[in-house]
Amino acid sequence: MSDEKPALLERAEHSIYLATAFILVLAAAGLLAAAVYEVILSIVGGDYDQALLHLLDRALLVLMLAEIIYTVRRIAHRKRLEAEPFFIVAIIAAIRRILVITAESAENINLEDPTFQAALVELGLLAMIIVALAVAMRLIPQTADENAQ
Repeated sequence: MSDEKPALLERAEHSIYLATAFILVLAAAGLLAAAVYEVILSIVGGDYDQALLHLLDRALLVLMLAEIIYTVRRIAHRKRLEAEPFFIVAIIAAIRRILVITAESAENINLEDPTFQAALVELGLLAMIIVALAVAMRLIPQTADENAQ
């Protein structure tokens, strides 16, 4: 009787992971479809720069969702939380923000403008965050490497 409760909890936990992953897959597919639709509208409207920026932004967001789906799948399969996938999502998010800031600031390159200065500061902070995340990701021991040895 006592063995049935942990098994029931494991099945419930696995079902929650499966449902979460399914919702994330639907969200990613919907986001891709919406991005393609919006890009087509922007191209038809003649706003090519905005279309490309929007497509890049959405594609990177879908990559983040894909990495989260992968993380949920690994947690459900291995039954333990791993840090590396979260670092990857954070790095992709920072890179996504850098690309958006760079594209938006390309039209207004004036070192005297406080808005441009704020964008430069944000880009610098994002670059430092990416380096810190990459270093942290490398410092955490890889569980696959430990199991192989």
